[in-house]
Amino acid sequence: MSKKSAPDRDALKRRQAAPLITPTDLPHPATRDIAAGMNAILADVFALYLKTKNFHWHMSGPHFRDYHLLLDEQADQIYAMADPIAERVRKLGGSTLRSIGHIARTQRIKDNDAEFVEPLDMLAELREDNQQLAARLREVHNVVDEYRDIATASLIEVWIDETERRTWFLFESSRRGDGTGH
Repeated sequence: MSKKSAPDRDALKRRQAAPLITPTDLPHPATRDIAAGMNAILADVFALYLKTKNFHWHMSGPHFRDYHLLLDEQADQIYAMADPIAERVRKLGGSTLRSIGHIARTQRIKDNDAEFVEPLDMLAELREDNQQLAARLREVHNVVDEYRDIATASLIEVWIDETERRTWFLFESSRRGDGTGH
């Protein structure tokens, strides 16, 4: 049995001290900054998912079926972002959200616990939330560009496009007849 070389022993000690650190060629500041940005996005995604489902479940009125189906489709799309976000953070050696409390402390999208919300107000609120999410995705895209993290950038680009599509659909669905959508 041969002795392990010093680099092998050092790597083993680092792994034992931090078992969840995934090896990456990105420097520590990159993994720290990208993980922080993506975790904030992940918290917003969970908050937006639950708000979208809340409005889906509590929709009423003459356009019930159309709005109900629209919000269900959008909620599915939002939820589909969660796992790839978390896995990307882990691939970079970061850790991600661990609980509902962690989400609540990190999210920037506001909850809506109102007993009743008018359907057009639901759509308008979700439109604004999606616009905020797109802006925050662009902010994180700037961070990943700075560190040349092409894989995260490409994921974010798809999510920006999907978020802009949701915003567009919500805008067109919530127009009140004055052409403003407000």
